[in-house]
Amino acid sequence: MSRLNSLTDEIKAAMRAKDSLKLEALRAIKSAVLLAKTATAGDTDLTEEDEIKLLQKLVKQRKDSAVIFKEQNRDDLATPEEAQAEVIAQFLPEQLSQQEIEQIVDEIVAKAGAKGMKDMGKVMGMASKEMAGKADGKTISTIVKQKLNG
Repeated sequence: MSRLNSLTDEIKAAMRAKDSLKLEALRAIKSAVLLAKTATAGDTDLTEEDEIKLLQKLVKQRKDSAVIFKEQNRDDLATPEEAQAEVIAQFLPEQLSQQEIEQIVDEIVAKAGAKGMKDMGKVMGMASKEMAGKADGKTISTIVKQKLNG
């Protein structure tokens, strides 16, 4: 568990600081990790790729919840979700900028010889694999669509 080695220490620090929001987010990570470990036979460690996917899923869940709460004019519920997403995102690798993603997508489109939307699946597969954990799938998809349509 390379990315999450400091998780227990972070939980202890949040408890000492009485930071309930951070504590809740860290406990959610720990819970998800334990569930993922026990889902497979035995107590096997997760690969770094599995950890990244797990963390991305947790961040996405919180962001999606925040959007729903905002649509319902419930900022009191949206704010903690966004704060938890930020805490969880700290364990993810540094995210690529919009320009970096566009540059990588351009290279993949050229390499794959993609001509239009019919090649979207091929380009998305290559892009998702290359930028795993470093970029949001929704952002990658939007940029790929722009490049293949334009």
